[in-house]
Amino acid sequence: MFTALQNPLSLIGRLLMALLFLPAGIGKIGGFAGTVGYIGSKGLPLPELGAAIAIVVEVGGALALIAGFGTRFAALALALFTLVASFFFHNYWGVPAEQAMMQQLLFFKNIGVVGGLLVLAAHGAGAWSLDARRNA
Repeated sequence: MFTALQNPLSLIGRLLMALLFLPAGIGKIGGFAGTVGYIGSKGLPLPELGAAIAIVVEVGGALALIAGFGTRFAALALALFTLVASFFFHNYWGVPAEQAMMQQLLFFKNIGVVGGLLVLAAHGAGAWSLDARRNA
């Protein structure tokens, strides 16, 4: 039964992963100054460059997942981006106690997303993808 569902589930999984990143990346474009300010408030160097990188990774990675084009590379790039961002922006161990629970929840949600992206990188996009058409 699951073999018959492998390709539709792969497509749905890619679309749902993209749904997490595409709106975030587009929001950073429209709110670039705010994104730069937020990155700078965390003490990170070159916040403008960091915001630009985040936009490219989130928008580009999400579009790659939607199309199933360069899926393994896109999933790895998004996984690394999400892992690094989690340590800087959801550091529940370094915030006041009243913020810790929410930041811990967001941190571990992101770790779960990283896990899903690594599975996608390991198994690829499935037959309903541009990757499959290129390799056929």
